[in-house]
Amino acid sequence: MTVIKTNLNRRAFLKTSALAGGGLMIGFAWGCNPADPIATPPKEWFNMNAFITIADNGLVTIMSPNPEIGQNIKTSMPMIVAEELDVAWENVQVKQAPLSNAFQRQVAGGSQSIRSSWNILRTAGATGKHLLLQAAAEKWGVDVSTLRTEKGYVYNGNKKLSYGELASLASTYQIPDEITLKDTADFTIIGQSQKNVDLEAIVTGKPLFGIDTHQEGMVYATAMRPPAFGLKLGSFDDTETRQVNGVLDVFAFGDKVAIIGKNTWAAIKGKKALKATWEKAETLESTQDHDQALRALLDKTSGKAVRRSDGDVAKAFASADGVLERTYEAPFLPHNTLEPMNFFAHVTDQKVALYGPIQTPQWTQGNVAKALGRKVEDITVGMSRMGGGFGRRLYGDFAEEAALIADLVRKPVQLQFTREDDMTAGTYRPASKYKIKAAFKNGQVTGYQIVGAGINMGNSTKEHWFPAGGIDNYKVVSHDLRSNITTGAWRAPITNFLAVAEQSFFDELADAMGVDAVQLRINILEKAKNNGNANIDYDPEKMIGVIQLAAEKGRWKKDKDSSQGFSAYYSHNTYVAEVADAVMKDGKPFIHKVTTAVDCGIVINPDAAINQIQGGVIDGIGHAMYGDFSFLNGAPQASNFDQFRLIRAKEAPNVEVHFVKSNQHPTGLGEPSLPPAGGALANAIAAATGKRVYKIPFAKQDISLG
Repeated sequence: MTVIKTNLNRRAFLKTSALAGGGLMIGFAWGCNPADPIATPPKEWFNMNAFITIADNGLVTIMSPNPEIGQNIKTSMPMIVAEELDVAWENVQVKQAPLSNAFQRQVAGGSQSIRSSWNILRTAGATGKHLLLQAAAEKWGVDVSTLRTEKGYVYNGNKKLSYGELASLASTYQIPDEITLKDTADFTIIGQSQKNVDLEAIVTGKPLFGIDTHQEGMVYATAMRPPAFGLKLGSFDDTETRQVNGVLDVFAFGDKVAIIGKNTWAAIKGKKALKATWEKAETLESTQDHDQALRALLDKTSGKAVRRSDGDVAKAFASADGVLERTYEAPFLPHNTLEPMNFFAHVTDQKVALYGPIQTPQWTQGNVAKALGRKVEDITVGMSRMGGGFGRRLYGDFAEEAALIADLVRKPVQLQFTREDDMTAGTYRPASKYKIKAAFKNGQVTGYQIVGAGINMGNSTKEHWFPAGGIDNYKVVSHDLRSNITTGAWRAPITNFLAVAEQSFFDELADAMGVDAVQLRINILEKAKNNGNANIDYDPEKMIGVIQLAAEKGRWKKDKDSSQGFSAYYSHNTYVAEVADAVMKDGKPFIHKVTTAVDCGIVINPDAAINQIQGGVIDGIGHAMYGDFSFLNGAPQASNFDQFRLIRAKEAPNVEVHFVKSNQHPTGLGEPSLPPAGGALANAIAAATGKRVYKIPFAKQDISLG
């Protein structure tokens, strides 16, 4: 049993008050804008301005505060509240909250939504239950300690009162200074698989996504943008565009041209007819040879780029029995969400209304306010469900474009990217390279040096993660190459390739040392575990746990019918280990199965968690195998899927998932299974063919047998 102060993030708890219809409202700053009216109260409708609402018929409405990007947060967050409230899940309806500036982290990013809100969500539900118990105790004239709750009822022996019967009275009590949370052993909702609350609407095609937005009087917009980074708009000729049926207007905004139409197709046709000239902009150089520049940086191992230096790596290399050095390379990658970028905006003198698929609503609100010269409080942001994000929708450039266009049109505007817009006017995963060097002596890794270089990455390394603390002589160097190609977070930023390079290297190092690949990792982790001055950000014991579980469940080196690759990684506070099984198919290795072990603390919704892990593994394997994107003189060299290869359904492996049983707070889950997947793939390819791959995409390397 846990007792927690309710003034944890006190600003989230505003008040309790009675609602029209006799309901209970626990006020939060998470849903400050009126949402859709509740359809279920038997007598009247009312607008919600709360996180939890209990109707007088016992129906509970829970607002889900964070953006839903496919990570199932719209289901999992309300599950946590409902667990502590002790309400039957079938009596809960969930609604997406709009942006509230007072909420501490209304963001979908970093796999941190559940982790950052765990205590707040539990406290919200437990506080509601406390108030209902107080009301029941008053009605029955008994001590509250004699009562219990279950599935939306308060029980006094054989007598019971529904939450709906108690809601009005409960709303008159004050929120206590502290509240008692459930023991994890008493959970009845958390840990049980619940279907996605939007599932029926998704499969029946209900309008949930930003691309579905429609409002009376709305016009549609597309935009022509510079065809290459480093260019700006010179002039444009819209003569033919204005002759396209349905085109309403054409105008420049910044270095872009907006085409306004009665429908999306008219706007797209108008854009195709538009003629524009472009001039070189005075910005960072984007036409440089990124490959050559990054490669040159890998030989620089001193100066400000040094992030960490333990012991003496030079001495370790000089006295080693053997030294292994390898270089790994990865290209830029677009995000390629299923739903291309889009956003709705309506600008008037009084307000700016924004709505659409965005991972960072508050940041976007501030950026739009700055772009329009408006007060932040004049701008509302509603969040639609997103058809994928993977980091692309952290950057609200498309929302700003919609707002700028709407400010000039002064009509409701839906801005729509085409697939070509999405791929060529994106924010890309940075290209990066790593040079790793290790020394070994007497069966031990005695020295380790990694040099990273990336485009606009800042720090391209994780100097306090594995193998930090487990190798005495340890050096980490990170270089940043600046370019005006827009780069940013791409699912599991930095680690999406860092893990591939590192885990591929350790596999080859194990071969060179004549040590089992799994045992080598455990040896290093055991040393880190016993190193009191390790200065590390990960838990070696937990990492050993997932390694051992994956090796056991994946039957590491026990099956002779397939070639296996191993990988393990810590990211987003979560530990994942993977065993990839490969068989030869048409002369090339095919990954038919990946066994995954995960330590992510308490699992909220098992089916959804498994789906996240499976998706991450397949995404990681697909992009490592096929992901290839480049620029020539600043211009993207692919614009659609006929030029950019994705993994296909028949190529996706079966992903078997095993969780480490835990009572610890939940950690990240949307991203952590992706980083180790590419490493497991590379190591399985080596086991099957005897050939090592050092450059993504692997499919373009020689991975045939023989």
